[in-house]
Amino acid sequence: MTVQSFTFNDFQENTYIIYDDTKDCIIIDPGCGNHHEQNQLSCFIELRGLKPKHLINTHCHIDHILGNKYVSDLYQLKLTSHKKEIPVLQFGIQTALMYQINYDISPDIEIFIDEEDIIYFGQSTLKVLFTPGHSPASISLVNESEKILIAGDVLFKGSIGRTDLPGGNFETLTRVIKSKFFTLHDDTIVYSGHGEQTTIGIEKRTNPFF
Repeated sequence: MTVQSFTFNDFQENTYIIYDDTKDCIIIDPGCGNHHEQNQLSCFIELRGLKPKHLINTHCHIDHILGNKYVSDLYQLKLTSHKKEIPVLQFGIQTALMYQINYDISPDIEIFIDEEDIIYFGQSTLKVLFTPGHSPASISLVNESEKILIAGDVLFKGSIGRTDLPGGNFETLTRVIKSKFFTLHDDTIVYSGHGEQTTIGIEKRTNPFF
């Protein structure tokens, strides 16, 4: 699998496209909030001849959903996320008003995923981990053999997700990271919702929260 990242919107959110040799791809957390960012995403897909198969939100905070409608409409994809993220998604309208963000309202979540579900595309798979603590029902995606972890806003390079938002919980988040992330191979690359990529081994050794 190849992981391509884009950094979008004023929150510097990381959007991911993952694809393999079949050209099938998935789009995770499209934060593209204006026409320029939307074109960046779609031009990358078009120039490489990729075929989008899934639109997935790791969680539904406003910075991760700004491009949901654009991607859903353009590629005729249903939104996939955890069922308990529905209230977070619905609150996006108020959040956009509060921050004065232009927001094309996201479609509803139509495909629900949870712990141990498998996302299939091309010749590739990603396993779903239920990783709450930053948001009520955040999910992460892992392929242990290829040492890839899409972590959302759970774990960052040298930090962790904030827990002061509705549904956040520090004890839950740190327990999830220890039990579900730190049991992965040390060489697993962590692709976070913000900032640079890191590895599980680096975070186990140097993250100040642990």
